[in-house]
Amino acid sequence: MMSKSIFYHAGCPVCVSAEQDIINLIGTEKVEVVHLGDDSGRIAEAEAAGVKSVPALVTPQGNVLHINFGASMADVKG
Repeated sequence: MMSKSIFYHAGCPVCVSAEQDIINLIGTEKVEVVHLGDDSGRIAEAEAAGVKSVPALVTPQGNVLHINFGASMADVKG
């Protein structure tokens, strides 16, 4: 089991807004933020975790919470 949640996003306005809300809700020490546009090497990791669109939060228990549709993973991959 992971110790932190992972917030995956692609940098769009919807994603950035959700990132700020998530950080405000659970704190920077409890969430790792991954910008898939800047770190495309982690796209496969996000997909393997079950992320279908971004922004999405993967909880320490492995649950994927898709938040306010911003972009599909196909869009993220280009």
